[in-house]
Amino acid sequence: MTRFFNEGELEQVATASLRAEEMVYNYFKLSSSQWLKNRYDIKTARDLAPHERVEGPFAQVLKYEGRRQDRSLSSSVFSLYHVCIQDPAIILFVAETPEICLAPFLLYILVHELVHVVRFARFEHRYENACEAEVTLEEEKKVHGITYNIIAPQTVSGMSQVFEFYAKWY
Repeated sequence: MTRFFNEGELEQVATASLRAEEMVYNYFKLSSSQWLKNRYDIKTARDLAPHERVEGPFAQVLKYEGRRQDRSLSSSVFSLYHVCIQDPAIILFVAETPEICLAPFLLYILVHELVHVVRFARFEHRYENACEAEVTLEEEKKVHGITYNIIAPQTVSGMSQVFEFYAKWY
């Protein structure tokens, strides 16, 4: 049976989301208007559509195109990114890896996914290339490196174990 985050775990997701947003915002030196232009939504597994659920990864970013209902011109189209948190994979991993605590692991995952969102929104990496295995591996290493650079200067209890887990990606 698939288990989703419980109320306490969802509170940890909310806390990690706020902290991740602040860290990414500061790292990329984004103004508040630039940050709002990066339209995204963070969703946990309970709220994901069937096609947003995947086996394996802890999270993924999906790109959608949106348009205000009162606008019909293609010039009003905007990108909307969904950060799709895969609760079952995270819950299982944390249960099987006692040295990794949920809170720092969530923070790492969310910073990582928000770095992807910023890179897509700034055209530093094309979302359309995200399906090409060679480009994906190179991009993932780059994003893991940026994620490390964002979090490492901060004091985050339990993060050294998370860094150790991801060390092969830096």
